[in-house]
Amino acid sequence: MSAYHLDAKLAQQIVARTMQIIDSNVNVMDGRGRIIGSGDDQRLGELHEGALLSISQERIVDIDEGVARHLHGVRPGINLPLRIDGQIVGVVGLTGNPSQLRQYGELVCMTAEMMLEQARLLHMLAQDSRLREELVLNLIRVDELSPALMEWAQRLGIDLNRPRVAAVVEVDSGQLGVDSAMAELQQLQTLLTTPERDNLIAIVSLTEMVVLKPALNSYDRWDPDGHRQRIDHLLSRMTETGRLRVRISLGNFFSGPGSIARSYRTARTTMTVGKQRMPEQRCYFYQDLILPVLLDSLRGGWQADELVRPLARLKATDGNGLLRRTLAAWFHNNVQPTATSKALYIHRNTLEYRLNRISELTGLDLGNFDDRLLLYVALQLDNDQM
Repeated sequence: MSAYHLDAKLAQQIVARTMQIIDSNVNVMDGRGRIIGSGDDQRLGELHEGALLSISQERIVDIDEGVARHLHGVRPGINLPLRIDGQIVGVVGLTGNPSQLRQYGELVCMTAEMMLEQARLLHMLAQDSRLREELVLNLIRVDELSPALMEWAQRLGIDLNRPRVAAVVEVDSGQLGVDSAMAELQQLQTLLTTPERDNLIAIVSLTEMVVLKPALNSYDRWDPDGHRQRIDHLLSRMTETGRLRVRISLGNFFSGPGSIARSYRTARTTMTVGKQRMPEQRCYFYQDLILPVLLDSLRGGWQADELVRPLARLKATDGNGLLRRTLAAWFHNNVQPTATSKALYIHRNTLEYRLNRISELTGLDLGNFDDRLLLYVALQLDNDQM
């Protein structure tokens, strides 16, 4: 018996299609001879002995009035085995005079087998897609590829030696119902795979998708700007075709063992940090947020508490945030007084006064490199970005 199983839904579709071809009742039996599709609802679930004969003898079975009287659940007609790859998966039965039905029987059988083959191919494609998704979900979680995982990829025709970089696509939650959100995510999958880009994609949840993109360009080089352009283009396409608002973050590119999992972790953290710092933006790149992304793992630990302590003293007094904005501008302008003064539209003496006030409140000497670094790191860890 074939590994493919004929189900009731497909059987009823075969009945509906074939009864458009001939003016006769049609039954479809599974591989055990049970009627699972019929133009006569009363016959569903019956055991059809004519189908059992057709299956056991692997041939077309004609049943006339005389034979029908000696078989259970059988009416006069013709029973034709349905084959997939040469193996019988069920039987299609036509009710009526066998001699009159034979001319239609092979046409009906061919139609039914075409529907079976189409359904099997769709099933195989769906199964392949699910296996690819499961593989991706495993790749982003493990730091070392096991032999089993490598064999799994090989069977799916996926080259794990090809360098990849992870991107996270996050859907704004609460926009649509579950069914609509899943439909939009599937549409997004199509956008990410058409035209063929060799992207490996998995839906992690109703609000998150991960994409493992080929990392290198046609010259076998890591080209972050090229990835930026493609992501911008994708967002434009999504705006035109979809209802969902999404954010995309691109992680760092690594090579060697565990590179995909590490890239995914940087992409997830880049998304978190990006939303905190730039909530109005729709895409974030690790290369733009390296330091805050790397420092993010300190959050919630005693190290972070110690690092932000001087800044906390400043915030306690700096109610309107003026000094913190001044400090941020100073660092942004590479601690250059002239450039900082111009950026803030203030006199250099005013800047010097504010910096001295910051030193006084934090207890740190801004002329000392280590103290500067401590304060800069504290700003990177600050949840209340100015």
